[in-house]
Order: sequence, then structure tokens, then C-alpha cells
Amino acid sequence: MTAAHLTSATVDPDEIAYFERLAHRWWDTEGPFWPLHRLNALRVDWLSARLAAGFGRQVADERPLAGLRLLDIGCGGGILSESMAVLGAEVTGIDITEKNLRVAALHAEGSGLAIDYRLADAETLARAGETFDIVLNMEVVEHVERRADFLADCARLVRPGGFMAVSSINRNPLAWLIAIVGAERVLGWLPPGTHHYRKLTRPGEVVAELGEAFGVIEQTGVRVNPIHRRFGFTAWMGVNYMMLFRKQPV
Repeated sequence: MTAAHLTSATVDPDEIAYFERLAHRWWDTEGPFWPLHRLNALRVDWLSARLAAGFGRQVADERPLAGLRLLDIGCGGGILSESMAVLGAEVTGIDITEKNLRVAALHAEGSGLAIDYRLADAETLARAGETFDIVLNMEVVEHVERRADFLADCARLVRPGGFMAVSSINRNPLAWLIAIVGAERVLGWLPPGTHHYRKLTRPGEVVAELGEAFGVIEQTGVRVNPIHRRFGFTAWMGVNYMMLFRKQPV
């Protein structure tokens, strides 16, 4: 790593500064990233079952993703990267903030996991011609500039027949009320400024901007119980959602 952070057309400097301030808190399960820790368990189960099936594996196997190259875009402190490495995937985690990567690398070393962490963005890897069996694009699209360009770069990173998972927050008045006003300003679950309404992304926009080469395999809404602070699935995708895409084989 030769710089504190990256600069590119799709990178927002304000987002970099925000996450730099919080980098040391990534693995504090009761700190500002507690929602990611609780959400992680839910999404890992969802992803592992569907990805294992997509590659003809048994999810009950000890390492159902063994031998598969996986890219975790915007890996942050490595919460999701480590979970996927435990499942056997050969994980590359990229982030635009060096402090996040330092935290991630140290934690992975302490956990005995070999993860390739890089100070890079999707554009950098796409230009280098890298491809992966699985690309995870989780809670990232709502933080980038020029989303269509970003998703085009992400699309190039998926090998033919491979998979991309996307999770984000929908853009509508209710999503604003729940995810921004409620979670950030009222309940204080996330620091104020974590999300900006103009960057929130509708599922249909993700589909359109990934292009015709990608088909939706499965999608689900994600709900949270504000009393017990528990996450679960729902058919309604009006606020939080996850989508799994497959890229057409050649």
C-alpha cells in the first residue's frame, strides 16, 4: 500500500474520510458497526447456500466454496471477507481506505486466515483484467459516485458463469425515514451521515446498470426488529434488500 487512500471517478472523498475516522471500531461488536456484525450472520447463511448450489456444491460441506476465487468489494475491516474465507473461498478484499485494510489484515492474521487485502477499487482491478468466480458488492453502491460506471466495472470482474451479490438500501421516502432518520438520527444505530438519500439505489437500477449479461437468481428484502435489534428476511424490498445475479456463460 503506497497511499492512505485511493482517488478515482467513482470514489467519494467524503466517504473515505468518514470511514477513516471509524476504522479502529470495525471489530467492536457493540460499536458503530454492530449492525454489520448482526447482518453478517444472516447474509453469510443466505449467500453460502445459494453459491454452493450454483457451483454444484453441498452447503453442509466443511468448505463448500473451496477453490473458488471471491472478491469482496469495499471489504472494510474484513467482517464478510473472513466469513467467506472460512467457507473455503480464495478471498481478495479491496477497499479505498488504508486504515480499514490494516485492521482487516491484522485481524485475519490473528484468525489464521490467508486473505489477499489490497488498496484498490473495482475500476483498478477491471482495467487489469482480473476476474472472479464470485463478486460480493455488499453495502457499497450507496456510497459511490457515478454508480453506473462503478457497476459496469464490477460487471467486468465477474467471469462468465460467475455470480455477483448486491445488497443496498432502496430509494423511496419510507427507506429514507427508516434507514436514515430512524437508524441514524433517532435510534443512533449508525453515526449520522452514514447514508445520503441521493445515493440510495433502487433494485431496478442495479439490474439495468449491470446489463443484460446478468440475470437475477434470487432476491430478498431484509428487515430489522428495532426492539431486539435482530435481522431477518422479508419478501418486501422497500428498504433493505439483497440480490444474487449470475453472469451468462460464454
